[in-house]
Amino acid sequence: MPRQARLELPGIPMHVTQRGGNRCAIFIDDQDRHHYRRLLRDACRKHAVAVHAFVLMDNHVHLLLSSNRAGQVSRAMRSVGQTYVQTFNLRHGRSGTLWQGRFKSCLVDTDRYLLTVIRYIELNPVRAAMVVRPEEHRRSSVHSYLGQASDPLLTLHPVYLAWDLMP
Repeated sequence: MPRQARLELPGIPMHVTQRGGNRCAIFIDDQDRHHYRRLLRDACRKHAVAVHAFVLMDNHVHLLLSSNRAGQVSRAMRSVGQTYVQTFNLRHGRSGTLWQGRFKSCLVDTDRYLLTVIRYIELNPVRAAMVVRPEEHRRSSVHSYLGQASDPLLTLHPVYLAWDLMP
């Protein structure tokens, strides 16, 4: 029986989570993280997917993605997932699956929920007690949202940009 198609609506962001099997590490070092980012950037460009927020944890990733065409997020994630696992396995002398099944996703259908998801993603390292403040974590979109850095992977979401956050 084929898998049920994922619900993707054009223009509606998706909160995507992908975990390592048995909570195992999916990133061993910064070279792995840079490679994953490169693959994500290339796949998102190819499939016209915008990355609005992200955090790369040791054993999972959180992404906020959107596309104006249904099915493109799934295509991009499949491309990243398959290519990353092949490279990871070759580089680290292992075989088999890396992921805990397919990526999980949910639609982000309101502006309030969108801002909550961005906050949730960027506070993930704090909740995991990896850092005290989110800006201490180098592998997330928080620096762009705080105006501390520009990240070519990231497209700040228009809902966030519409907020007048300056005093």
